[in-house]
Amino acid sequence: MLAKLFIQNYALIDKLSIDFTEGLSIITGETGSGKSILLGALGLVLGNRADLSSLKNNDTKCIIEAEFNLAAYKLERFFSKNDLDYEENTIIRREILPSGKSRAFVNDTPVNLSNLSQLKSKLIDIHSQHQTLQLSDVDFQFSILDALAKNDKKIASYKRGLKQYNVLVSELKKLKENQQQEQQQYEYNLHLFKELEEADFKSNEQDELEKKLDVLNNVEDIKVSLSEAIQITTGEEFGVQNLLNSLENSIQKISGFSKEYETLHQRITSVKIEIDDIVTEIENSNEIVEFNPVELETINDRLQLLYSLQKKHQVATIDELLVIYEGLAEKVNSVENASEIITNKQKEIDEVAEKLDSVAKLITEAREKAIPKLKKELEFLLSELGMPNATFSIAVQPTEKYQSNGKDELQFLFSANKGGNYGELKKVASGGELSRIMLSVKKILSQNTKLPTIIFDEIDTGVSGEVSNKIADIMQKMGNYMQVIAITHLPQIASKGISHFKVYKEEVDGITSSNLKQLTKEERIVEIAEMLSGKDISDSALIHAKELLN
Repeated sequence: MLAKLFIQNYALIDKLSIDFTEGLSIITGETGSGKSILLGALGLVLGNRADLSSLKNNDTKCIIEAEFNLAAYKLERFFSKNDLDYEENTIIRREILPSGKSRAFVNDTPVNLSNLSQLKSKLIDIHSQHQTLQLSDVDFQFSILDALAKNDKKIASYKRGLKQYNVLVSELKKLKENQQQEQQQYEYNLHLFKELEEADFKSNEQDELEKKLDVLNNVEDIKVSLSEAIQITTGEEFGVQNLLNSLENSIQKISGFSKEYETLHQRITSVKIEIDDIVTEIENSNEIVEFNPVELETINDRLQLLYSLQKKHQVATIDELLVIYEGLAEKVNSVENASEIITNKQKEIDEVAEKLDSVAKLITEAREKAIPKLKKELEFLLSELGMPNATFSIAVQPTEKYQSNGKDELQFLFSANKGGNYGELKKVASGGELSRIMLSVKKILSQNTKLPTIIFDEIDTGVSGEVSNKIADIMQKMGNYMQVIAITHLPQIASKGISHFKVYKEEVDGITSSNLKQLTKEERIVEIAEMLSGKDISDSALIHAKELLN
């Protein structure tokens, strides 16, 4: 519920603070006194667009702050989803700066207007004349019927199933489209796949082949260099091995004289062992290296195939070719296995559809059961509101199409007169009739679902006498289930409120401002008497006012 509203520097308001109560609260005041300003301020704090015309004084910022008690609304998930701190007493603040920029906060966390607009629908329902157009909206009509049918959990389950169903249908559609596209390219893709499959390249093969090719192309130079190396190391007179043998013998003779000579001998021996090993490898390599034209041709052919495929697929490495190979394999397999994949996907869809149909049937049955009760309650309330001959024709027709809230089409028709033809609400009901129908609907909804705070903006326009008493009774009963705020010109309605606020204008130093105050019991008597008889309050008006309040 709306607990507090603070307004500063907005329209004709300098500064005011209001504490609201549970149940039915009344706001009265003369035409033009500023009642609509309060609605504007509420709209602004809950996400409506703002500009500098909202500021009373263009040199200072406008601040509107609303405190809501959220204990009964189960909004923790909404706050978590939008990264907001949840508080049972949540404060929403909106600031419009002199520069024209706007800022908004929920529990001191900055938010955008989209967040506020989403939150608004969960907190405040402002009912004005144009809102009666909702009555002709099929989704709204369903929401009325589903509230009485207690379908909220079933519809939530249905929507989860429908989301899954739509995802699967979308996947099936994509599979079929891909199958059609890939079928057209199947032969070409298969050719490319087979080509790479037969080539059977390994990840590091290119580097190895190119190294082997380099050796075979330079085999003569390699042979000459290896032969020279053998001569240098093994020559009888000046070969490195013979010279090292001489060196080793010379130092060995003195190695026993000191640790230093012994170390030198050990180092020379190590070098000799290493040189002997090198010579052995050179000799082995020299024996192995030989010109092999068959191998040269084989490697050349293999590399030419590789280079050709790389150019064809516009890549530079074997690894990239292997990625393309895997992609082609997937495309070929998807075509070859498409029928099985599509069949399995259709089976998934059928299984979900079966469950969805089952839930939709339960929803339909609950709706059909609730229709007589809804019809009876609406017709009774409208009879109380001066429409004794008003009747409804309400029916659900199951369809094969999956709607957002079930598998039904809804016929919601109205007749205001005895023996009259039924028609759509927007075509056969007048503005005054629509207002009374909407009030009846809100009354029914307030007893069957947790509505947000509702504000009735002069719903009593065009009615008087006993009908206004009945409107007041309905609002008062709604106040037992929720917070109701009524802006009214009728004393019968004003007298029913738990609390009563008056909007008024005052002029100070030639500047007009709007103000609001909560009336005491005595002030309420005077206000209602004035609503009955005008500025010149008569004794009978005061007596009547007291009777209404009592």
